[in-house]
Amino acid sequence: MQRPSPGDLCVDHLAHFVPDLDAAARLLDELGLASTPVSHHRISGKPSGTSNRCVMLERGYLEILCPTLDTPHAQRVRGLMARYDGVHLACFGTPDAAFEHQRLAAHGFEPEPMVDLSRTLENGEQLRFRVVYVAPGKMPEGRVQYCEHLTPEHLWKDEYVNPLSLEEIYVVADDPAETAARWAEFAGLLPRREDGMVRLETARGSIFVGERKVLSQFLDDVPPAPGIAGYRLGCGSAGHMAERCAMAGAQVKEDGRRYKVALPAALGGSWLLA
Repeated sequence: MQRPSPGDLCVDHLAHFVPDLDAAARLLDELGLASTPVSHHRISGKPSGTSNRCVMLERGYLEILCPTLDTPHAQRVRGLMARYDGVHLACFGTPDAAFEHQRLAAHGFEPEPMVDLSRTLENGEQLRFRVVYVAPGKMPEGRVQYCEHLTPEHLWKDEYVNPLSLEEIYVVADDPAETAARWAEFAGLLPRREDGMVRLETARGSIFVGERKVLSQFLDDVPPAPGIAGYRLGCGSAGHMAERCAMAGAQVKEDGRRYKVALPAALGGSWLLA
């Protein structure tokens, strides 16, 4: 189970927003990554207008999300996709979404009413979450949110878990100090300087905030600020994973014992493998 313990906060997942879920799934297959079957989101029992597949990891997971209907939720997704290809959502995992909602309201983030999100798996099992969104513009880097997993046992199935871990998120900013201070207030974390960036540490996973030129040392194809530039995946053999990426059409650059990967357009975004 990956639900955080009481009082803890973790990096739960990131989401690539894609125009074609089937094309993204084919690329995941070429990368040798198992992904969950397609599921369709529902908000308070009604279709939200988005569908997804997930790449479950030993620590965290990656969501591949596609707008499918013309709903307000899907329109917001399309608006973010128009900015750049890749990652537009970063989610913190919490054991108490109601508490985070209350805290965000007290700190001026104007959270929307808490959302009961669900989707039904092919075997009939229902995944349920409580999700906290904030008002558009409060976190201009993308959709930054909280999630409380109510049925984690149905999500992290052994047959879908890949031997990788979500270790670090890279956020691109024109003013890293100001941006990191806002993320720190959003998450209730203490920022500190590290390698020309600002680091926020959770109980599982870190967030680094830096200027585009600094992040380019770690990632290829860094989007303009504000944005979620990419992330680091921990893996047993970074070289082997980098080879799979190159065979699937990704641009791979070796940097010492690390590999910078610019993913094909079917997913978009950037990885650091280490």
